[in-house]
Amino acid sequence: MSDAIRHECGLAYIRLRKPLAYYHRKYGTAFYGLNKLYLLMEKQHNRGQDGAGIATVKLNVEAGHQFMHRLRISGNQAIAQIFQNIQQEVGEMEKMYPDIRQYPGLLKGYLRFMGELLLGHLRYGTQGRNNVEFCHPFFKSSINPNRNLTMAGNFNLVNTDELFAMLDAHPTTTIRESDLGAMIETVHYYLGLADDTNPQNLNVEGVLKQAASHFDGGYVCSGLIGNGDSFVLRDAHGIRPAYFYQDDEVIVAASERPAIMTAFNVTENEVRELQPGHAIIVKADGSFSNPRILPEKPITACSFERIYFSRGSDIEIYRERMNLGRNLAGKVLKAIDNDLKHTIVSFIPNTAEIAFYGLIKGLEDYLNDIKMQRITSRTLSEEEMRELISRRVRIEKVAIKDVKMRTFITEDASRNEMVQHVYDITYGTVERGVDTLVVIDDSIVRGTTLRESIIKMLDRLGPKRIIIVSSAPQIRFPDCYGIDMSRMGDFIAFQAAVALLKENGKEDVLTRVYDQCKNAQDAGELSRENFVKQIYEVYAYEEVSKKISEMLCPGDVNAEVDIIYQSLDGLYDACPNNRGDWYFTGNYPTPGGNRVANKAFMNYMEQKEGRGY
Repeated sequence: MSDAIRHECGLAYIRLRKPLAYYHRKYGTAFYGLNKLYLLMEKQHNRGQDGAGIATVKLNVEAGHQFMHRLRISGNQAIAQIFQNIQQEVGEMEKMYPDIRQYPGLLKGYLRFMGELLLGHLRYGTQGRNNVEFCHPFFKSSINPNRNLTMAGNFNLVNTDELFAMLDAHPTTTIRESDLGAMIETVHYYLGLADDTNPQNLNVEGVLKQAASHFDGGYVCSGLIGNGDSFVLRDAHGIRPAYFYQDDEVIVAASERPAIMTAFNVTENEVRELQPGHAIIVKADGSFSNPRILPEKPITACSFERIYFSRGSDIEIYRERMNLGRNLAGKVLKAIDNDLKHTIVSFIPNTAEIAFYGLIKGLEDYLNDIKMQRITSRTLSEEEMRELISRRVRIEKVAIKDVKMRTFITEDASRNEMVQHVYDITYGTVERGVDTLVVIDDSIVRGTTLRESIIKMLDRLGPKRIIIVSSAPQIRFPDCYGIDMSRMGDFIAFQAAVALLKENGKEDVLTRVYDQCKNAQDAGELSRENFVKQIYEVYAYEEVSKKISEMLCPGDVNAEVDIIYQSLDGLYDACPNNRGDWYFTGNYPTPGGNRVANKAFMNYMEQKEGRGY
């Protein structure tokens, strides 16, 4: 998307079901597990560039020897640095034992991360700071192996304060400011209550049922326990994605299906989706179960995964993004009065490319229908027939993402001028004063990049009209389940709705909603209802779109500017299995979402910074 937002984390879990010597014999390396973990993480690096971490557990370690290890590094090169550290450790051992790679038992004994249970995480910071202390996995240690726990996840919880209060916990600042901190404290608490007289019979399913019953949010989390048990758990609404694969050698889970397919060379049908409310539990002996942990709830899987976050290499996501674009063809044709002859279609940024192809297919379908009508309605000369057949939707690459612009200039005017050049343009593609330029984007959150850079840049090509097309509907409400969209005032759709209310003397709507929020907060019922929805009910969807167009059009632009949004029906048609739409509709799947929306609006009215949870 042209407005970069931070989002989703990535999870990678591997349980080797054979001794390390088995992989050495079959695959020629005892590093099979670590190599696969690296692939899973690298193939999901789009999901987190603030930091990364890994953890391992070694099975059947002699008493007194460490069996659980962890390494975390912050920064956008974290994956490479983690595995470089492991390689350096191997190199140091080879200086003393040159042929150590031939002895898996020695490798396991001497190298920290040669274990049978492996957990990897990629972080985008939606809560807490981006220093290494906030990188997953987190760790809870104990003298009792059954009480040792390391966890990582892709999620946000909206009730962390309530969890700490329930546990009567007084954690460090790092733990308190992290959603994972609240989650691991809760799981560890119930782990401590479990009967551990026989470590092989630890009731992991029971622990997860007790702990997860208190979580409010969207999550996929994984944990490794010191006794050799491990798990992956998905929230009851299926908000965050998770997939897994198993055979007699390995059990794998990850946030994206293609990562597993690529790393293990398996087909789409062999990789299963972890169903909402279910867990993968692998015991120390390698036995596998897939129990339901949470009661069944309406499935509201995040639609933004399909629109933007997950890689388009998943065949289902690829098709859905194509359909998102195709479903916009009718609106585009109406906007240009069906004049494809004088219309050029393009896309910004590159992540909108698949939706762009879908839009083109939709426009081509219309054009082919016109051709058939002309051909069947009358006799055409050879020249007319050639001209008709040669008609195409005009496609151009009008914008190219240039190198990241950096400037030492601090004055706003100068900085804004530099921002305009984040993209470069292809001159000579547009007939000045004649052509309409249609450009598709994934979504429009704040609109800042459109206003300060893209529209000004496109205007330099001289089009008569610029139409920005969003493959997502208007983003109207904050997210609280893993996406860093938490301040109401950031959303251009909210700004437009407020502007309309003020222009028409209806500011009392804002005051009324604020009073409702305050009264609900005082009564301890802020989660009961999303009062903010009333702000959008005053004006029709297209009225808000028109106002957004006005607000995002810089005053020095010559072209007429319009913005077209995906409809909700178009979204549901394209993404039938991912109907999580709370950022578009305000219909949150958990009570905590209502509280976040109301609190975010209160923060806006009170001019407070920070997010609503």
